[in-house]
Amino acid sequence: MKRFLEFVWPGLGLLAVVVSVWLLHQQFRGQAIGPEVWADLKAISPHHYLLAFAATLVAYAALAWYDRIALLHLNVKHISWTFIALCSFTTYALAHNIGASVLSGAMVRYRAYSTKGLTTAQIALLVGLCSLTFGLGVLLLGGIVLVADPRQLHRLAPLLPHFLTEPTTARLIGGVCLALVALYAAGSIFNLKPLTIGRLRVEYPRPGIALRQFIAAPMEILGAAGIIYFALPEQGNPGYFVVLGVFMASFSAALVSEAPGGLGVFELLFLKAMPAMAQHKVLTALLVFRLLYLVLPLVFASVVVLAFERRKLEEALNRHETKPEPMREGQVRERGERASPADVG
Repeated sequence: MKRFLEFVWPGLGLLAVVVSVWLLHQQFRGQAIGPEVWADLKAISPHHYLLAFAATLVAYAALAWYDRIALLHLNVKHISWTFIALCSFTTYALAHNIGASVLSGAMVRYRAYSTKGLTTAQIALLVGLCSLTFGLGVLLLGGIVLVADPRQLHRLAPLLPHFLTEPTTARLIGGVCLALVALYAAGSIFNLKPLTIGRLRVEYPRPGIALRQFIAAPMEILGAAGIIYFALPEQGNPGYFVVLGVFMASFSAALVSEAPGGLGVFELLFLKAMPAMAQHKVLTALLVFRLLYLVLPLVFASVVVLAFERRKLEEALNRHETKPEPMREGQVRERGERASPADVG
């Protein structure tokens, strides 16, 4: 049964890709979008490309901070920022593209951090805390967006039940999100007992750790959403606040689907949530996002992994070559003394 369940999520992710790609095909059926998208890519100014690239750096810097925060929670301080940044970058670049982010991220982190002396239990806690940090960011920013502008959920009206898109309900959902964040903060400040929900066990970190989480997670989401915002044309641009809300909904759904790179799922939700803009312009902005946030990091991460594994292989080979041979009968000892008759006899 366990082996069967190992294939369930990858299967659902593949199904999500197939269905989403088919729906996207239906959305653009009969339209020649290739030339329009190419024209839109060339129409984006170098200044906006530079801003989108800067937003990418902000997002990945925050992701590296996720790992640093988790290591501080574990009282691990001997690992350099450079190693943490490369490990985090590689982890998320691969996980975002492969899908099954928790599993793939855990594998990469285990391979890297085990070389620095971390135990399996410590790495598992690190992975869980990084996921929790992202979840806190979604709750915090999502709560703020829904309370400030409850009409945001109405953009997903074709995909959500009607009662969820009502402003009153949306504001209530936002309030619940902020209440959960406040509960987490209170648990940290007052050192409350761990929160247990079924198999889920949340241990509240020190206030300093929680404060860092509340800064790092929104920073990453704001940066990632900024890539799309800067890639959209000024004419018809609904504004950063709207792009942020749509991004969180679409990106979260893509992560839950476990589809590799959220392919199809992310684009479909984004297009449905922004019907007022020309669809090919939205698609162009999403293409820029994929290029900067997914494709280029994947290329760089592949180089980092190959370099890391090559160095580890060379170290293993060197250890094998320099390993001292066992002392043979009658051989002189390393300390320079001759073997005694008792030793050879």
